[in-house]
Amino acid sequence: MTQAPRTAPEAAEAAPEVIRCAWPGLSDPLYLAYHDEEWGRPVTGDDKVFERVTLEAFQSGLSWLTILRKRENFRAAFDGFSIAKVAAYTEKDVERLLGDAGIVRNRAKVEAAIHNARVATDLPGGLSDLVWRFAEPDSPRPRTLADVPAVTPGSTALAKELKRHGFRFVGPTTAYALMQAIGLVDDHVEGCVALSAR
Repeated sequence: MTQAPRTAPEAAEAAPEVIRCAWPGLSDPLYLAYHDEEWGRPVTGDDKVFERVTLEAFQSGLSWLTILRKRENFRAAFDGFSIAKVAAYTEKDVERLLGDAGIVRNRAKVEAAIHNARVATDLPGGLSDLVWRFAEPDSPRPRTLADVPAVTPGSTALAKELKRHGFRFVGPTTAYALMQAIGLVDDHVEGCVALSAR
């Protein structure tokens, strides 16, 4: 006797539940792709780390999705976040950036990005090396979003070290967001689908 095919509700019940960190939600494909394929994975190299430091600073007071949607515009406006190129920007570039509707037009943040590039050019060992000294590979994996801190002693120390070198817009909360984004800590919750995709 042939078994009757399962109805749609029965098939749905049989599908395994996908566990994912709650913060990206489920509706925006760009946000989901960022969570699943980028967030928490190691990022190294001075220019790549500079990009993340800069974007985290621009995100301050805004949603990360706003920055993510403008990321390609930021990359074009800031010469691919080449530290050497951004460090050479002049007041003319500041005005150009403030006139660019494709990015967040905030004078303090634009000027901080240029200032931070200049500071980064003078770092012994480079920006990536400095930031990665604060990696916390053994930090406990959060069970839920409620277990994920906004600030840690490590992010406070990283912010302090960046500020000691002259960086701007790098407080402990921004520093922790950077640590999460580039893999210094791994805050994907237990069982998150992004972990199995690595």
